[in-house]
Amino acid sequence: MTGNKQARVAEAVESLIDETRLLFHRMKLAAEQLHGAEEITAGMRGVLFSLDRSGPQTVPQMASARPVSRQHIQMLVNPLVERRCVELIDNPVHKRSKLVGLTPRGRRLVGRMRKRESKVLGALGTGMSEKQLRSAAAVVRSLRETLAGDEWQRLVDRAR
Repeated sequence: MTGNKQARVAEAVESLIDETRLLFHRMKLAAEQLHGAEEITAGMRGVLFSLDRSGPQTVPQMASARPVSRQHIQMLVNPLVERRCVELIDNPVHKRSKLVGLTPRGRRLVGRMRKRESKVLGALGTGMSEKQLRSAAAVVRSLRETLAGDEWQRLVDRAR
């Protein structure tokens, strides 16, 4: 790749990252506006949605998927246990690392939030077609996977 083309690609990636960061913050505010009555944080919602999507997981599994520290995830799980939205389940694979799973109360909470989101997001006039939205999601997913991959780590190591 020529230097000029490489610079244009770098600028485009930087623009995508900036827009993604801004979108993340706007989405966090939108979720607070939409789900504020539930009195749970964005991080707690993320844990609940992850458990709903992927089933019971250990705290370390959830941490590595984000990536954040185990301690951070544990600080999100503890109040969810207190509110009886999640429970700690014996893990047949690892005796000391319990699985975190949704309780019936947690499933109902996730159901309410998903229903609320579906109603609002379905009515949201973005000016974009379903095809454009799916394409944008694919681009963001591809960049995320690239940044989590071996090639990225090699580039970082070389840049240091």
